Amino acid sequence: MWKISSGIFMGWSLGANDSANIFGTAVATGVVKYRVAICLTALFVMVGAIIEGPKCMATVGGVSTLSPLDAFWCTLATAITIAFLTYLAIPASTSQGIIGAVIGAGIISGTADFSKLYKIVVCWIFTPIAGCVISVILYRFIGHIMKTKKVGIARKNFCLATGLIISGCYGAYCLGSNNVANVTGVYVSSGMISAEVAALVGGVSIASGVLTYSKKVMMTVGKGIVPLDPLSAFITMLSEAISLHVFTQLGVPVSSSQAIVGAVVGIGYAGDSRTVSRKMLVKVGLGWLATPVLAGVLSFIFIKGLGTILLNFGL
Repeated sequence: MWKISSGIFMGWSLGANDSANIFGTAVATGVVKYRVAICLTALFVMVGAIIEGPKCMATVGGVSTLSPLDAFWCTLATAITIAFLTYLAIPASTSQGIIGAVIGAGIISGTADFSKLYKIVVCWIFTPIAGCVISVILYRFIGHIMKTKKVGIARKNFCLATGLIISGCYGAYCLGSNNVANVTGVYVSSGMISAEVAALVGGVSIASGVLTYSKKVMMTVGKGIVPLDPLSAFITMLSEAISLHVFTQLGVPVSSSQAIVGAVVGIGYAGDSRTVSRKMLVKVGLGWLATPVLAGVLSFIFIKGLGTILLNFGL
């Protein structure tokens, strides 16, 4: 069972990086305290992973046939990639990372099924688009309601703070349900553990990353792309959660980073496109492109090099 250790590391890396996509905008605006945000995120990530996490498990392992040892190397390669990008404060896609690693392993074994990538890649492409479109629609709809109805400042602030907390909890639930497959899905496909156990282990490991090392990327998402007021923060969080939930029902793990960045960009262009930091968007985009490549290369190196050594020792 030591082979699951890389999945736990992977879950920690995912939690540290992707928790920024849940409450990052709310924390950056000062409406929700960081400690409150990470506690709520950790709790609802585990709830989402346990209840709906198994829905996306088959997709991750379906692009290649993996042995238990290959599953270990794939998750380790992805975890290192995500941890490295987290250190650089770059929002990364764990979905792209694990798929890249699995494909790297599949190339070595000759079991890579590229035909199954079409649905996954299409969903990846539409993830930021969905986040952007939903945020623009919600921004204009909710903004119109708030302009036409006279609401006191105190009541408005209370409603926004409540909305931020509710949408953040919903987003954390959707993160757990959609992305836990990136953490332990390969162990299910390799026959090591059941989907239910994988969801529990993955949910706990993601929560640990949220609680210990998430602040750095959280501020990148919250402030680095476009300055947000509480209303805009609420809309981006809700848009990201809705996008993730839709793709969970399709059984495809997607990037919460892409969803939230798409939502933030949508808010920027719906309000004032001049406030969107194109330099930060380029940085984030390069991170997305580098994630599957780095994870795939590392997976290939691990299996070809270290994997051979471990097999010689009968591990």
